[in-house]
Amino acid sequence: MPYTYGEYQEIAAFLKEKIAFAPEVALILGTSLGPFAQEIEHSACVEYADIPHFLRSTAPGHAGKLIFGTVAGKRVVCMSGRFHSYEGYAFEQLALPVRVFKLLGAKTTILTNAAGAVNTGYKPGDIMLLKDHIKFTGASPLRGPNLDEFGPRFFDTSEMYTPELRQLALRCAEGSGLTVHEGVYFFYTGPQFETPAEIRAVRLLGGDVVGMSTVTEALTAAHCSMPLLAMSVVTNMAAGVLPQRLSSEEVEAAAMAAAPKFSAYVKKIIEAL
Repeated sequence: MPYTYGEYQEIAAFLKEKIAFAPEVALILGTSLGPFAQEIEHSACVEYADIPHFLRSTAPGHAGKLIFGTVAGKRVVCMSGRFHSYEGYAFEQLALPVRVFKLLGAKTTILTNAAGAVNTGYKPGDIMLLKDHIKFTGASPLRGPNLDEFGPRFFDTSEMYTPELRQLALRCAEGSGLTVHEGVYFFYTGPQFETPAEIRAVRLLGGDVVGMSTVTEALTAAHCSMPLLAMSVVTNMAAGVLPQRLSSEEVEAAAMAAAPKFSAYVKKIIEAL
């Protein structure tokens, strides 16, 4: 069942009692990208299990806690561990974190994920800034009664991945040692990796990377009119691109290897906001 506006308010009120500031920036970290949390100064943590009405993160590599503190002088709330539809959650439930961040006062949302490369010009360790996405699943996190307090029933998504933030991120990539692209994220629900035939279809349709997250949070941010930056860490070549099998261990190891440079990059972006 979708959350009521009153339940969102209850969650936000509980968290406001735990922290002494309103966050400026909200971050949601993807698979094995939790080491960025070490960049947060003066941090305080709240376990998901302690938050009323909150969901639980069950995916490997997702810590399951909210971290409040500062990064480069900016007040942040960081979600270390996200929620996915493949964990059994309804799409309507996945609107939860971004709407709570909105009520806490966050002005900008940054999303990260680990993704498989469909574009053969990409390689593991590269970063892709999302300029658009493709989602063919019929479900939406905004299905059900509209909560006018967050946004209108029908809303525009043509620039949901904020162009100004992408330009800022491209400038911050200079000297980072990272190869940074702009491209299209193709959403599959998982939890199974895509088939080689599905990846060929994704390439024909214009997808550059493929993953199982991010899009629900991005749509919620767009509904809330929140500026949004979303980034994929390329952890592997997608199914059928190379003559080898895929594994979650490969994804997690590649994400962890990329984490130090990527964390420094995200910190530089936050500093420049």
